Amino acid sequence: MQQIIFFFIRNKNFLLFVLLFSASVALTLQTHSYHSNKLVNSANFLSGGVYSFKSSITEYFDLKEQNQLLINENNRLRQLLEVQKEIGSVTYLDSLDTSFPFHFVPAKVINNSYFKTKNKLTINKGRTDSLDIDMGVITSLGVVGIVDDVSANYATVQSILNTNSQINAKLKKSEHFGTLEWNTKTPNMVSLTYIPRIAKVSVGDTVSTGGKSTIFPEDILIGAVAQFTLNEGDDYYDITVELFNDMTNLKHVYVIENTNSEEIQLLENGGDDDAE
Repeated sequence: MQQIIFFFIRNKNFLLFVLLFSASVALTLQTHSYHSNKLVNSANFLSGGVYSFKSSITEYFDLKEQNQLLINENNRLRQLLEVQKEIGSVTYLDSLDTSFPFHFVPAKVINNSYFKTKNKLTINKGRTDSLDIDMGVITSLGVVGIVDDVSANYATVQSILNTNSQINAKLKKSEHFGTLEWNTKTPNMVSLTYIPRIAKVSVGDTVSTGGKSTIFPEDILIGAVAQFTLNEGDDYYDITVELFNDMTNLKHVYVIENTNSEEIQLLENGGDDDAE
């Protein structure tokens, strides 16, 4: 104990300097948004680099499974094209055609949490790849989450397994809309709320995005109804949805950019102002 006291006495000037320096840095970050943003971006850059290194090692041992997923996705796309050909409604989209507002940016998941209450993912694309906050993130199997922070080369995604996540969803068969939320119980089940009692619900019904926001296009798959209850006197179902995505094993995703989102939001915000 005496040696510890002597250490502080001998180094009191240096320790005082460190204390004052730390306090000044903290005050600078707290009162200047520019410095605070720079620190956050630097932290994102460093953590992104670490996650990328870890991901590059682990993905090598997962190549066989990922190749199979790509084969399955190509097979589904080919079947979809064949069905469209049969009904004579194949549309070939020009990548420069502005009438189609959704663009897709492929990205790789370099970090993923699924056991917390507010889970997030980190992906290896960022602002330099035209990513921004509030862009939807999906896989070939369904919805993953929404971008909530972006640096130059990386982005974090608020997972569908996040208690803050609320995604507009619908029963594909009946077209009734509700809100998708996570009940924190398991990483493969979520809750679909606000489906009215007049809707016809069955186990196995497909749940997809409702298209009532600028984040996701309509009919992006989410999951299937696993179970539901409707107590006497209740106005809404209590529905549990099993996700099509395995949220514990995500490797490759697509980020959705809606080129019309800014125009739509400006219009809606202007409408709100007029109403007030």
